[in-house]
Amino acid sequence: MSRALRAAALLTTVLISSAVLTGCADNTATTTASSKDLSDVEIPKTVDPDTRITIGSPEIQVALKLSGQIDKIPFKVKWANLSGGPQCSEAFRANSLDVCSAAEIPSIHAHWTGLDTKLVAAAFRTDPVKNPIYELGIAPGADIDSLADLRGKKIAYSPGQAQGALVLRILAKAGLAKSDVELVELPSTGDVYPTALGGGQVDAAPLGGVNIKRYPAKYGKDGGKTIPHGLRDDPGHLWVPTASVSDPQKAAAIREFVKYWAKARVWIDTHPEEWIEGYYVKDQGLSREDGEYLVKTGGHPAIPDDWTRAIADQQKTVDLLAKETDQKPFDTEILFDRRYEKVGAEAVAGTGADTGSDTGAESGAGS
Repeated sequence: MSRALRAAALLTTVLISSAVLTGCADNTATTTASSKDLSDVEIPKTVDPDTRITIGSPEIQVALKLSGQIDKIPFKVKWANLSGGPQCSEAFRANSLDVCSAAEIPSIHAHWTGLDTKLVAAAFRTDPVKNPIYELGIAPGADIDSLADLRGKKIAYSPGQAQGALVLRILAKAGLAKSDVELVELPSTGDVYPTALGGGQVDAAPLGGVNIKRYPAKYGKDGGKTIPHGLRDDPGHLWVPTASVSDPQKAAAIREFVKYWAKARVWIDTHPEEWIEGYYVKDQGLSREDGEYLVKTGGHPAIPDDWTRAIADQQKTVDLLAKETDQKPFDTEILFDRRYEKVGAEAVAGTGADTGSDTGAESGAGS
């Protein structure tokens, strides 16, 4: 099956999974995961080459192929063509996935829906406010020039995903409550948000990737535009079921994969031409112009060797979401498996990558 057909099939899966998770969220105020403390459990120093783990990180899979590293992984890997919160959480529940690439929100939402998971790697962008993942798309005729103008407007909202949390953070920054706007629940997949904006279904929506470029190009003549939100929106993680890192050999394999993951992110940053051609054009089917745009606006990777600030900032997000979605706040420390804290940074030490302990700072709700 071609990647285009697989992508279409997966879009359907995302829509279904998102609906399932949203439905679960309505009844999870008391259904929370009690995460296992693994801090004193030693990970084996070597990994058995016969260990097999299933990984959902398509972007990293391509980077490892392009860089010639994929065949050097010292254990067996089954690659799953999925990533992100809804897809990965459903696969975790089905015991069919060990590692997933995701933003910060899925692990929080998973805790509230009773799914026990851990974060084993963290990455950010250097200068993230100047290189945001999202901008706020504004519909033609919406009369929105600043965040304060969102009062009384219809805003696309995807609960349980990064875009949904960003909307709540934007409202908090603007001094607005949910009751001051109308949140319209829509899945943040494909071109759903740009289409909803262009059709007047919503007045504002967070746009990411090439949609930041394409939306004003398509609707700008009618008044469609994007505005910056001024918040840090860049947390990225490797996310795993707690059961996987509770298994000694899988834990060791995951540690080794974190090293390859970190090196792949640095390779992407230092090989822009190969990445544009091999990933954006050949794998994703984008134009070279789109690929160049994504590389230019993507910033550079920051992989911290200390998660203290990242955890504190994620706590801000948890506290905001708990308040705004009637969930029970919890200590975000339980989401992070700090046995892996220095693994990624140490793997790319000496490459010029940013590994400072403050790279995760100010990514929370109050920034």
